[in-house]
Amino acid sequence: MCGIFAVFNHGGIQSFRQRATQLAKKIRHRGPDWSGVKVVGNHILCHERLAIVGIESGAQPLVNETGTVILAVNGEIYNHVTLRKLLKREHTFKTKSDCEVLLHLWEELGPEMVRLIDGMFSFVLYDSEKDVYFAARDHVGITTLYQGWRSADNSVWFASEMKALNEDCDRIIAFPPGHYYESSSGKTTQYYRPEWYSHPASGIPSLDLEDATLSPEDEARMYKSLRTALETSVKKRLMSEVPYGVLLSGGLDSSLIASIAMRIRRTETDHSNDDDDIRSAYSSVAAWPTLHSFSIGLPGSPDLIAARKVADFLKTVHHEFTFTVQDGIDAIFDVIYHLETYDVTTVRASTPMYLLSRKIKAMGVKMVLSGEGSDEIFGGYLYFHNSPTAQALHHECIARIQNLHTSDNLRANKSTMAWGLEARVPFLDRAFLDVAMMHVPANHKLSRRGPYNHKLEKYVLRKAFDMPEDPYLPDDVLWRQKEQFSDGVGYSWIDSLKLHAEKTVSDQALSEAAQRFPHDTPTTKEAYWYRDIFDTHFPQKACLESVVRWIPRKDWGCAEDPSGRAQKVHQAAYQQE
Repeated sequence: MCGIFAVFNHGGIQSFRQRATQLAKKIRHRGPDWSGVKVVGNHILCHERLAIVGIESGAQPLVNETGTVILAVNGEIYNHVTLRKLLKREHTFKTKSDCEVLLHLWEELGPEMVRLIDGMFSFVLYDSEKDVYFAARDHVGITTLYQGWRSADNSVWFASEMKALNEDCDRIIAFPPGHYYESSSGKTTQYYRPEWYSHPASGIPSLDLEDATLSPEDEARMYKSLRTALETSVKKRLMSEVPYGVLLSGGLDSSLIASIAMRIRRTETDHSNDDDDIRSAYSSVAAWPTLHSFSIGLPGSPDLIAARKVADFLKTVHHEFTFTVQDGIDAIFDVIYHLETYDVTTVRASTPMYLLSRKIKAMGVKMVLSGEGSDEIFGGYLYFHNSPTAQALHHECIARIQNLHTSDNLRANKSTMAWGLEARVPFLDRAFLDVAMMHVPANHKLSRRGPYNHKLEKYVLRKAFDMPEDPYLPDDVLWRQKEQFSDGVGYSWIDSLKLHAEKTVSDQALSEAAQRFPHDTPTTKEAYWYRDIFDTHFPQKACLESVVRWIPRKDWGCAEDPSGRAQKVHQAAYQQE
């Protein structure tokens, strides 16, 4: 991934160029490999590049053959080979970048091009022939994108991070995932609208009906389809010309991704049955013959112990890092600057990931696979045990997926890109989402209630990869209870954050929080602490609109604290009825 910054309809573009390059520099951590600037008319597009595919020739902004279309992209286009084949006209490709095909798709299809893209992306382009500028973001907001407006000259701004906009724009929003913006209409249009996304009640079998139960044959097909879809998703994401690895917490999700990646590498010499896109992902895999895995935690933490066990089982080259509570507390100020949010659970989980990403990048690795998204898809967070019905669970899964860009996606993207490290998330593949949300009945995702009475969250995913004859993971990892990342790195991490906030924020300050922060007022000292730091970095009122603070479902009887340990089921889920 990279960093993009663009301003359209600026009142004085030539005098603004130096200012634009300085604003783009604020996101250079996302793309330390090269910088590019293109000015046309009263528009400017800037790009900070992290080179992963087409590393020798893919500098941006990209320009078509006639110089009429200019493009700046943050992301990876996994089906770029197939997209080239869909082009009707002859085009001259100047680079080996996976992103260049977007120029020519625009020329032939216009805005409809976005429906064909399989990948994670945010991009802006300007077409001088049509005098139109266009922006789009991937289906669930894996990449970050912000849009701003300045009333002084009616200019429109875009950037990968808010910090490039906050000093100049009167209003800033997080650009909505699965949407595109076209200047000719001034409208933002939703293009990603799968059946399960638009109709929350579709496909949910009533628990009172006989046909809610799958036959053994149908259940076996469901497990196989999940397994196949996830394996295909991981294959796509191995498209790289630089060293890569896997983030390994020792939990189910990251361990499955690591296991699948390792299996793919063992069979990397035979891809005769794969399509061109998947085969292209292996163009350089042989140059990095060993899979490296990375974990972090406080000394003796649950995640470190479990990750070590998985790494030994998979035979990855494993790198284990520890941090102290003080290391984490010292980093909080910078973490919030990079995250651009004050959400408690996001800050808690992002800090260890931020520290780990710095270690990984120092080793020369530019890309990692990560396990984000699984808990939202399969109801994996411990508070989901409180879901009263299958329909309620299904609706909550959809809501969590729709808001991933405000939490886990934001964390995975910004914690890693703070150090120029790209995180790819196989669970959020479009095809895998369709399988998991449309072909897995919601009552199969229920825990400890309903006709299946699964004792453990994400049972259906665990069962799909429960292959005793050729195990993906050790049983005690495959069936390990969920530990949220901020818990698994060491229980004293969250406890210490609360204790530090208690010492840092006075009772009086918290009692007057509504006067200081009338919008989205913090209700705990920890939340006040994070909000105070956010306000230091981003004091402008416009910066608040893009922040979403998440609290578990009170109407399900959940504790307000977002920690998994705060949920009663944290220990109860181990017990057998």
